[in-house]
Amino acid sequence: MNKVILMGRLTRDPEIRYSQGENSLAVGRFSLAVDRRFKRQGDDQTADFINCVTFGKTAEFVERYLKQGTKIVGCGRIQTGSYTNKDGNRVYTTDVVLEEVEFAESKNAASNNQGGGFSGAQKPEPSQAAVDGFMNIPDGLEEELPFN
Repeated sequence: MNKVILMGRLTRDPEIRYSQGENSLAVGRFSLAVDRRFKRQGDDQTADFINCVTFGKTAEFVERYLKQGTKIVGCGRIQTGSYTNKDGNRVYTTDVVLEEVEFAESKNAASNNQGGGFSGAQKPEPSQAAVDGFMNIPDGLEEELPFN
């Protein structure tokens, strides 16, 4: 079994590329800073920096909604590989291929962590619950939803 679950913050904006050919596929690359649970004596490093890759719809989600500092939870697998660099040396790689990516904090919390935040005018207020008991989506918010 090869299963990985990570929670951390993006160390930089994701890099998105599209494969060549008729059916181009989005490929997203970024690294996550994942806090270590325990600190070893004499070790100053408190986080691991893990290279992550996403494909297809997940990569498109990453491109549209994630940026440096965003806290996410991802689920996937470890994948190893190798290539020969321009000097003729064999280079070995280890990436986590994330198949599922979710936000690990609200947009408000993310904005507050980065010194930002919503002003009262920017934050849409939810309308009253409809007769069927479901809340209506505020005007202008539908474009921001990832599942449209």
